[in-house]
Parts: sequence; C-alpha cells; structure tokens
Amino acid sequence: MNKGIQLSKGKWLYFLGADDRLFNIDVFFKFSKLSFSNKTSIIAGKVQYHKDDVPFIYSKKKSIKNPSWNFSMWIRNGLHHQGTFYKRVLFKKNKFDLKFTILADYAFNLNAYRKKVQCFKTDLTIAKCSGKGISKSGTWTLYKEECSLKIKESSLVFGLFHYFVIIVKFLLRKRING
Repeated sequence: MNKGIQLSKGKWLYFLGADDRLFNIDVFFKFSKLSFSNKTSIIAGKVQYHKDDVPFIYSKKKSIKNPSWNFSMWIRNGLHHQGTFYKRVLFKKNKFDLKFTILADYAFNLNAYRKKVQCFKTDLTIAKCSGKGISKSGTWTLYKEECSLKIKESSLVFGLFHYFVIIVKFLLRKRING
C-alpha cells in the first residue's frame, strides 16, 4: 500500500485487497458524483462480505458493514480500506505503519480519527470482501497487535483498559470457535 501511495498521482486513493472486488462496475462513477465538503479527507462507504464467509462477528443476515467514524473506532475499526477513499495528501506525513502487519489500515484510521480528520460517510456499497483474511482470523497475533496499536494511540490508563478488553475478546472468540 505504501509503494502504491508513492507511485500515485491522483487526488484520491483507494485500496482493494487481492481477494476482494468492487461491488459493481458503477462504483467509481457513483463516487465521482458524491457531494461533500472540501475539508473532507476520507470518504467511507459500505462493504459487503461474500455470503459464504461472513466473519463470526457478523451474522449471515447482516453481511453488509456500515462505516462508522465515532468513538466506537476505539473498540473496532469502523472503516474497511476496501470501502474507503483517502485524499492522497493524508499520506504526505504518515504512511501505513509497517509495525502493524495485520492492522496497518486500522492504525492509520485510528490515528486519523484521533486527529479529527473529516470523514464523509455514504450509503454507497463500495466492495465485496472476503471474511477469510488474516484480520478476521482471531489469532493471538492479531489481538496482540490490536493491543499494541491501542496502547500507542491512547493514554496509559485507557491503554490498560484496552488490554483487558482485548484479552476478554480473544477468550470469548476462542470459546465460541471451540
């Protein structure tokens, strides 16, 4: 993603995973017709999980994930990079932090949220995503990375709270998955 940023020339950037696809052929046309403030630096739309591999945290009936750009960002990533357009200027000072091998997009989004970057949410469904990626795997490596990210982005007390919540999430997931 960082290499793509360096090579990019356009005003807006979009990142699509190898096992993901655009929702339909009209996505970029519909994106170009959106009306938003000049101060907007992130535009976030919906993503739909492939029917057969909806992550365990979403029900089969609710395979569409709406974007969120509010305090819940501290609990989970409210934006999927597959459903998000970023103004290229956002990456002048910050790139995706390679320390986060699984959650680099979440780290970028959480940092942008903390810095109060303006995000426009649209009802447009941008992409169909796989729920089988490493960020949905539920491994301890994933949760350890989430913990490191949240401690980095918050105060010590809030970081300790996140550490507790992340351990509980991990243990619940292990119990659910057997």
